Amino acid sequence: MAFACTTPAVPTLQRDDADVRITRWDFAPGAVTGWHSHGLPYFIVMLTDSTMRVDDGKNITDYPRKAGDSYSRASGIAHDVMNASDTPMAFVEIEVKRLEALIFS
Repeated sequence: MAFACTTPAVPTLQRDDADVRITRWDFAPGAVTGWHSHGLPYFIVMLTDSTMRVDDGKNITDYPRKAGDSYSRASGIAHDVMNASDTPMAFVEIEVKRLEALIFS
């Protein structure tokens, strides 16, 4: 399933190399990513206080988020994300291409 919305979220690619892909996502109120899944494990870091509405195909759940909150997810989970707030929502998504990139010596 996907949310019925004509306003897409705006991705801005910040880095894309052999190790990671980093994308900033900006959402106007009501904007959505569209139905998708990630081929890579990823982390999300919130830049704004917002309510993130997530449709996983079975349930629609609201997640109140604060700027600075973060979470991670495994690859392969299909979903759609909507800004359920009355104000803009933004986060940074970090997709890990090479797990060794997370190990620093």
